[in-house]
Amino acid sequence: MNALHEGGPQHAGDVLISLREASVHFGPFAALSACTLNIARGERVALVGANGSGKSTLLRLIHGLLPASGGVRLRPHAAPQAMLFQRPYMLRTSAQNNVALGLWMAGAAWRSARVQALDALAQVGLAALAQQPAKTLSGGQQQRLALARARALQPEVLLLDEPTSSLDPAAKREVETLMAEFAAAGMTLVFSSHNLGQVKRLASRVIYLEQGQILADAPVHDFFNRPLPPAAAQFLKGELG
Repeated sequence: MNALHEGGPQHAGDVLISLREASVHFGPFAALSACTLNIARGERVALVGANGSGKSTLLRLIHGLLPASGGVRLRPHAAPQAMLFQRPYMLRTSAQNNVALGLWMAGAAWRSARVQALDALAQVGLAALAQQPAKTLSGGQQQRLALARARALQPEVLLLDEPTSSLDPAAKREVETLMAEFAAAGMTLVFSSHNLGQVKRLASRVIYLEQGQILADAPVHDFFNRPLPPAAAQFLKGELG
């Protein structure tokens, strides 16, 4: 493999996520085909590609929400994970309880879970809205609440599926700032995005998918500045105008 498709880090001790020729089929349709990659501790990996290229399917496979219909999905160190969706589901209760419930289900006592939930909300700037019904929050506030809910579980890996695509510019900046803070604290991020400016700001590595296949895998600087395989180069040219 060349430097633009090498499956990521080769140091097994650092690897938190590993796929070997992994595929996902929905009936006869191959949503992912023979995907091989390693993701190491502390990486910030952006998944890019057109709609339907397999980005969301790859995230769900990594998180264990979809089974591999071929190949192998490995978790060498069984790193705890959390996943943030494009439109996170909010329970019909307060922002505090939305966070506390996840902690309670993970084994925390309810009183302790509510205390930890307040701390998590403070970390994303939502402490003042702790008692507000989650469904009445704005889109940006709901996404920050979802980040607090995920972060409270102290995952080593945070998976994010288009986390800012439906947000206004101010809310996007707030979510990006939180993602950068989580990464700075040592969390491994894997996120899909159509926003190449966001990819440049947040990612250390970029994976390009097309029709369920990984066609390029490179450090972020190389992805935007070195020659790419033709399909990836065409995508980049189209996105950047």
